[in-house]
Amino acid sequence: MEMPVAESQINKRRLSLSLYLNYLIHGFGIIILAQNMVALGSVWQVPIKTVSFVISGIGIGRLIAYLITGTLADMLSRKLFVFIGMACYLIFAIGMVMTHSIPVAYGLAILAGIANSALDAGTYTTLVEMNNGKGYDTILIKGFVSLGEFILPLIVAALSANNLWFGWSFIVMAVLIITNMINMSTIKFPKIQRVTLRHHQQTVRRPKKSIRKMVATILLLGYGYSSMAVMIWFTQWITLFAQKSLGYGNLAAHTLLSLYSVGSIIGVITLFILLKRNVNEMTLLVSLNLTAVIALLIILIAGNNINLVSVASLVFGFSAAGGIMQTGLTVFMNLYPRHRGMVTGAFYFFGSIASFTVPLITGVLSAHSIQLAFAGDLAVAVSGTILMVILALLNTKGKIKNGTN
Repeated sequence: MEMPVAESQINKRRLSLSLYLNYLIHGFGIIILAQNMVALGSVWQVPIKTVSFVISGIGIGRLIAYLITGTLADMLSRKLFVFIGMACYLIFAIGMVMTHSIPVAYGLAILAGIANSALDAGTYTTLVEMNNGKGYDTILIKGFVSLGEFILPLIVAALSANNLWFGWSFIVMAVLIITNMINMSTIKFPKIQRVTLRHHQQTVRRPKKSIRKMVATILLLGYGYSSMAVMIWFTQWITLFAQKSLGYGNLAAHTLLSLYSVGSIIGVITLFILLKRNVNEMTLLVSLNLTAVIALLIILIAGNNINLVSVASLVFGFSAAGGIMQTGLTVFMNLYPRHRGMVTGAFYFFGSIASFTVPLITGVLSAHSIQLAFAGDLAVAVSGTILMVILALLNTKGKIKNGTN
């Protein structure tokens, strides 16, 4: 039985807000171990490098789980996997302040990676299906992650300043999860079969196998890697590059990363508005990736012109980290409307590969020079732009998301 229109709209709003709150919590989860490295090292009686090793377990969990959770989310239930993600994060948050065992802590970090993949499999698909294949709501996920990453350091700093137990930051995370689980338990999710099959029947009239579709799939998987890599590369190296290669002071160098974050939040809001007004997704993918390339090039050649570099860092955050990766995922999901969970898993699986390979690649490059290590980001940004230009050219004779040739 269908819900009345008014009740349906209220349910949709509640569901959207609950899904977004999970990503504010996820913003906590991404950095909570790094923000508490010293305290955790003291409690576990291990050096900082061991805590860093534990943090790497998050990436392992993502790689293990993305393809599995995405596929199962299509077969079973979006809501189930959202709850699995929340439960995994809850165990992670409580377990980390209770354990003194490094193997257990590493296992909990892996669980956090699984939580991330389960949330993605259930959330991105749900938001797209609620809007009949349109992905503007997924852009806001990035904004809530950034909000979480902004709030948590303030909590950690306040606890430290008042000589309070570091574990309260984990407890706050756990309380938010429990509150949201209670709220979400009464919310209805859209039905997978009816939404995706109806969309599929209305839009897809094509052979099951298409060379154009296969090429588009390869391009989008490559973009899953490059769009994640370009952000990781920048955030890991911009501060050191500014200090060692550009000669900036500590405050000025760190400010560049802050400007990147501000640009990211502005980008999320802008992209949300543009997509809601039905601006073409392919146009945005090409133009914003090209903008990111130009911004990086300016940073590399501007030298000690700190004002120009600052503006370029803001613009790079706006274009590369303002939700354009999520836009690429939306295009990918609409290429396979009956397998959106599987597609989400595959897309972010390649993003997880980036989280492992970027530190390895930049480590090798940094042995030659810091400037070379940072400049490698330009090559990645150019490659991502080329992928999207080719995808746009494929789209000139018909919408790829509809699978026409």
